[in-house]
Amino acid sequence: MKRIFTRISVLVGICLLTINVAFAQNITVKGRVMDSGDKSTIPSVSVLVKGTQTGTQTDPSGAYSISAPANATLVFQYLGYTTQEVAVNNRTTINVELASSSQQLEQVVVVGYGTQRKIDVTGSVATVKGEEISKQASINPISALQGKVAGVSITNNGAPGSSPQITIRGTGTIYGNTGVLYVVDGVWYDEISFLNPADIENISILKDASSQSIYGIRAANGVVLVTTKKGKTGEPVISYNGSIGFKAVTNQVEMANATEYATIINELSASNGASPLFANPSSFGVGTNWYDQALRNALQTNHQLSVNGGTEKTTYNFSLGYTNEDGIVKTQNYKRYTAKLSNDFQVLKPLKIGYTVSGTSINSNDIDGGIFRQLYAAGPVVPVYYADGSYGDANDFSLGGGNNFNPQVTLDFYNQQSKNYRINGNVYAELTFLKNFTFRTSAGGDFGQNEVRGYTPLYAATQGQRTTQSTLRINRSETRNWILENTLTYKNTFGDHSITVLAGTTAQRRKSYFVNATAFDVPNTSDGDLYLSLGTAATRTVVDGGSLSTSNSYFGRVNYSFKDKYLLNATLRGDAASQFFGGGDLWGYFPAVGAGWVVTNEDFMKDQKVVNYLKLKGSWGKVGNAGVPVNPTTLTVAQGGNLVAFFNGVGYTGANVNSLVPSFLNWERTTGTDIGIEARFLDNRLSIETGVYNKKTEQAIFEIPILSSIGTSSGTLVGNQADFQNRGFEFLATYADKTESGFNYSISGNIGINNNKVLSVVTGQNPIYAGGAGIANGALATRTIQGGAIGEFFGYKVGGIFQTAAEVAASAQTGAKPGDFRYVDQNGDNIIDGKDRVVLGNPNPKYSYGLNTSFGYKNFDLSIDVQGVAGVDVYNANIAYRFGNENFSKDFYDNRWTGPNTSTTYPSANVGSTTNAAPNSFYVEDGSYIRVRNIQLGYALPSMLMSKWKMQRVRVFVDAQNAINIFGYKGFTPEIGGTPTNAGIDASVYPLSATYRLGLQVTF
Repeated sequence: MKRIFTRISVLVGICLLTINVAFAQNITVKGRVMDSGDKSTIPSVSVLVKGTQTGTQTDPSGAYSISAPANATLVFQYLGYTTQEVAVNNRTTINVELASSSQQLEQVVVVGYGTQRKIDVTGSVATVKGEEISKQASINPISALQGKVAGVSITNNGAPGSSPQITIRGTGTIYGNTGVLYVVDGVWYDEISFLNPADIENISILKDASSQSIYGIRAANGVVLVTTKKGKTGEPVISYNGSIGFKAVTNQVEMANATEYATIINELSASNGASPLFANPSSFGVGTNWYDQALRNALQTNHQLSVNGGTEKTTYNFSLGYTNEDGIVKTQNYKRYTAKLSNDFQVLKPLKIGYTVSGTSINSNDIDGGIFRQLYAAGPVVPVYYADGSYGDANDFSLGGGNNFNPQVTLDFYNQQSKNYRINGNVYAELTFLKNFTFRTSAGGDFGQNEVRGYTPLYAATQGQRTTQSTLRINRSETRNWILENTLTYKNTFGDHSITVLAGTTAQRRKSYFVNATAFDVPNTSDGDLYLSLGTAATRTVVDGGSLSTSNSYFGRVNYSFKDKYLLNATLRGDAASQFFGGGDLWGYFPAVGAGWVVTNEDFMKDQKVVNYLKLKGSWGKVGNAGVPVNPTTLTVAQGGNLVAFFNGVGYTGANVNSLVPSFLNWERTTGTDIGIEARFLDNRLSIETGVYNKKTEQAIFEIPILSSIGTSSGTLVGNQADFQNRGFEFLATYADKTESGFNYSISGNIGINNNKVLSVVTGQNPIYAGGAGIANGALATRTIQGGAIGEFFGYKVGGIFQTAAEVAASAQTGAKPGDFRYVDQNGDNIIDGKDRVVLGNPNPKYSYGLNTSFGYKNFDLSIDVQGVAGVDVYNANIAYRFGNENFSKDFYDNRWTGPNTSTTYPSANVGSTTNAAPNSFYVEDGSYIRVRNIQLGYALPSMLMSKWKMQRVRVFVDAQNAINIFGYKGFTPEIGGTPTNAGIDASVYPLSATYRLGLQVTF
C-alpha cells in the first residue's frame, strides 16, 4: 500500500509540474451588486473568478473587492437570482444588477448515467451537496445524510468506522443483500466506508422505481449516486480542512451500585429458595462503576489536503485524507488514510478522456464484541484490582456463571487488529460526433483485501478468565470486482421539442475469496512472532472458500420535453445474472415510465402572481434484486469429521447432502408508483416538494420453515415466498431569504411517513419467527406474517404483577410466583400458552423527519440540524438477558416489585431464564427520539485581510454532533439496527456518542 501511495504521489507531482498555465497580471476589481428591480443592494452575493476557486462575498452594502486577472470573467451568484458572468476587460470597477429568477429549476441533477435539469426530472430524486456532508463530524458520508432527505431512514452504529444502515422508502426485502446500491463515479459498490466525505461533490438519492430502473438488477432497495470532486480550469487551488475534537457517551445507563446490587441479588436468591448471598450489602458501598471504568472521552482528528486546477486542455484534482478516531471503549482505535487522484484530458475537440483512482488503508484495534454485555452485567461488588494489583475475581464473591468475569480482563487480553486495503476507480473516454451524438466507454474496478488477526495468549487473570493454550486466528478475504459500461447518447433540441436518447450495455464480474486459519501454542514476544507456522502443526486448521458472480445488461432511456411544459421519461433495462443460471429466470426485464406537467408554463398561468412554479409528476416502474447468495438453486454436499466413507476397506472423509434448495427461483421484483408536486411561492423564496408512493415487492425471496426431521442442517427453505408493500407520503419545504442588513437564512423541513405490510406468504398464516438475541429462555421475539409488518414484535401482553400467592392460585398461571408478570389470557381458555401471544410493537419507523437550517451574517455562519423518528418500537432485551446474578439497571432497582403492592408494573428480581423472560410487552418500549444532529458555528476572516495575506479564505468553526438527545427509551439509544426480521432488539448494542470539534479551513 505504501508503494501504491508513493506512485500516486509521484504521478500527481508529474501532473502538477507538466501543466503549463498562463496567467494574466492580476488587478483589483471593485464594485457593487444591486437588485435589477428595486435597485436595492444585495449582501452576501458570491463573486467568483470563473474557472478558479478564488472568490469573495459582497458586504452588507453590496460592495465587493476581488483580485483577478485582467482578462478574467467574474461570476455573480445568489439564491433567487439569475447567475451573471461579466468579463473584466482590464476594468477596475464593475457594478452589477442581478435579475430575480427561479434558477433552481435550471440546476443540474445527477441521475443514472447522466444529468438532467431539475425542471425535466419526472421521478423522485433528492440531492445533497458535498459541502453539507462535510459539515458533519461523521467519517462515513452516509451518516451525514441523516435527517436531510424525506423518506430515507438511516440507523447509525457508534463503533468507529462502522457503516450505517440506510433504508429508502421502507424495508422491501429480507433475504440476501438488503442494502442499497451505491454508484460512485460510475462504479457499483455495496458500501462506501472508503470514501472521504471531503472528496464528495454531491450525492443523489434515487427514491422511486422510475429513476431507479436504469440500474434494474440491483435497484430494488434504492440507489445512491455519489459524484466526487473533479478538477476545474484555473490556477492551482490548495485547500486544507482539518478538525480535532472528542467523542463522549450520551445518555449513559445508570446501573445499580454495589450496595443496591447486593440487596437485589439477595432478593433473587430468596425468590429461588436459596440463602442470601451477601451478609451485609451496605458494606460494599458504591463499588465499581464498570461503565466509568471502561468508557472514555475519545479523541478524534481529521485532516484533508487537496489540490485543484487545470488548463483548457487538462484538469486535475488530488487529495489526501487522514482520520484517527478512538472508540469510546478504552483500547479501541480506528485509523483511515485516503488518497484520490482524478485527471481529465481534452485530447481533441471531440474527444475527452480521464480517470479517477482512490486508495484507502484502514487499520483498527478492535474490542471484544461482547464487552457491552459484560459492562451491563458485571457485578459492582467486584473491584477492578485487589490491593496486591491482581484482578478482582467474581468467583471470590460466588456470583456464579452468569457474570463470572471482570471486564477489565477482557479489555487487557483481547488482542485483535484489522487491516483493510482498497484500490478503486475508473477510466473513461468520451467521443462527441455528428454534433448530437456522444459515445462513452468506461471501465471501473474495486480491489480490496481485508485481514483480521486475533491472538489469545496464555494467561490466568481470574478463575473464569484464563487460558491454558495460546491461539492465533488469521482471517483474510479479498474482493476483485470490475465493471465495463458503454453508452451512446443522442441529444437535440428542435423548435419546441427537446429529446435525449440513451442506449447502453454493462458487464460486471464480482469475485470474493477468503481463507481462515487457526494455530495453537503460538508464542508471543512481539507482533513479529505471530505466525501460524510457529504453532503446533498437528492442530493447525485452514478453511477457505469464495464466490463468483457475473452479469450482463442492456438498457435504454428516452427523455422528451415539449416547450418545457410536457415531460416524458421512459426506461427499459434487461439484466442477466449468473445467480439464476440453470435454476430460474436468467433474464429480468425492468421497464419504467414517468411524466410531468409544468403548469406554470401554460398561458393561463402567465399573469398570476401567487405561484412562481408548479409541476405535477407521476411515475411507474419495476426494479429487481439480485442480492442473493451465489447459485441458490444448486444442491451442494458438505464434508465433516462425523461423515466417513469406506472404499475397499479404507476410510475416507465422507460427504452428505444436508440442505434443501429450490429447483427454480425467480427474480425478486419491486413495482413502484409515485405521484408528486413541486411548487415555488413568494418570489421563489418558498419551495415545496411533496408526493405519495406505493412500492410493492413481488415474489420476494424468503425463507420458510421446514421439518428438521428430514435431516437438514437448516430448518428453512429459500424460495419466492412472499409479497411486501410499503406505502407512504413525503413532504419537503424550504424557505430562503435575505434582509437589507445582510442577514441571510434558509430553513428546510422534511417528513416521511411509511407503512410496511406483508401482503401474502405462500405458507398463508404460518408465521416466520426470528429475533432471539438476548432472550434468555430461548424464545423468539419477532414474527413476520401475512397482514402484519416485517419483523414485528410478538409475545405476551402483560396485565400486571402478581401480588400474592392467592392471586397466583386464582389465575391461569398456577406455576407463577408473587412478583411475576401476569399475562393476559387473550383467548379466554384459562391457559397461558403460545396462543395468547399478540403483536407488541413495530420496529419499522412510521415517521422520520428533519429540520435543517443555515444562517449567515457578515462573516459569521451558523447551521443547526434536527432529526428524529416516531411511530417505532424497540425491544429492550438487556433487562432479562440473565443467566444468574448479573447486574440490574438503577431504573429496575428503583421500581422493582419487593412485596405486595410495591409495584404493579415492574416484576421482582426473578426475571432471568424463567417465564418472566418470555417476550412480552414490558420489554417493548417507545423508540421515538428527537436529537440535535449537528450545530456548527463558523467565522471567515475578512476578504480584505485575505487579499493582504495572498490567501483566498480562512474559516474557523466549532460544532457539536448528537449533543442533545430526547427520548423515553431506558437504554443508551433507541437508534437500533439489525436485519429486517431481527431489527430493533437491544442486546447490548454499541451506543452512540456526542462529538465536539474545533476546525480550520484554509484555501490558498
